[in-house]
Parts: sequence; structure tokens; C-alpha cells
Amino acid sequence: MTLQDLVVPTYVQMLGALTNWLSKAETQRPDGEAEPLLAARLAPDMFPLATQVRFACRQAQEGVFRLTAQAFPASLQALLDEGRNAGEHPGSLADAQARIAETIGVVEAVAAEGSWIDPAAPIVHALPNGMTLDLTAERYARDWALPQFYFHVVAAYSIIRAQGVELGKADYAAHMIGFFRPPAA
Repeated sequence: MTLQDLVVPTYVQMLGALTNWLSKAETQRPDGEAEPLLAARLAPDMFPLATQVRFACRQAQEGVFRLTAQAFPASLQALLDEGRNAGEHPGSLADAQARIAETIGVVEAVAAEGSWIDPAAPIVHALPNGMTLDLTAERYARDWALPQFYFHVVAAYSIIRAQGVELGKADYAAHMIGFFRPPAA
């Protein structure tokens, strides 16, 4: 399995699921009642849903840019800043949906045009707190990029669910439905 085979379908399918969860929230809470969900948090010291969506998008884009050895575009910093400020300026559900759609487009475009680095290639990943991770590309994808992405996706799912939107396992793993077969008779 290549790095591209590992990360691209994961990012695309889970971002698609996130889109569906937000759509369900809009359906279940019509007339603008879903918009306040963007400010909801699981705990007072956690980021709100609006930030979780943007950080999930940021993680997916950063992962593909890093694994194709491409410089980060300015839009990636703008997405990070938007996420950091989403507590005060959560935007709308339409804004969140636009960020997700944009991210899926970026991931697919970078995947299609990019030349993926060797899984054994070194990646130096500096964290905002001054610490640095020295990893191979494979370890970065498996042990950092995907877990960080899933953290924000799961936080978003949990916030939406905790706010009373009817979501379940089938919503989380909708991409697996085509692989089920009925039980033997």
C-alpha cells in the first residue's frame, strides 16, 4: 500500500462523512437552529465545532502537501487562523461545508498531480510548542497525520451528537455499507 492509497481515501471519505453530519444537523434543526452548533464544545477548554471542522480540513491538506514534498500554500495558514478564531467567529454551516468541499478538492488535486515521497524518506515536523518530530514519511502518515485528522473528525462527530443530532455508527462508517453482506440463513 502506498502513502497515497492510505491517506487520500481516508481523508476524502471522512470529510464526506463530516459533510453528511452537518447536513443531518441542518435537516434535524431547520430554520437556522443548527447554526449554534458551530459554537458548541465538548468541554470548556476544547475548541468548538467550527474549529474542529477547520482543523480537520487543515490536517488533511497539510498531510498531502507534506507527503508530496510541496510547500504549504498561504491558504493553509489562513485556514489555521480561521480555525483558531472560530470561537469568536464560527461562521455559518455553509462556510463549514465550503471548507470541507474545498479541502476534498485540494486533497484530490494534490493526489492526482503530486509525486509522493518515499515512505522511508525523513520528515521533520516542527510543532507550535517548539518540539520537533523526526519521522519517516510512513510513520508520519500512520502515527501522526491520520491520528491528528481523526482526532478533529471524531471531536466534531461527538459535539454534533452531544448536541442531540441523531447520528450513529452507520453515519460514522457510511463508507463501509457497500461491504456488508446479509448473515447466512
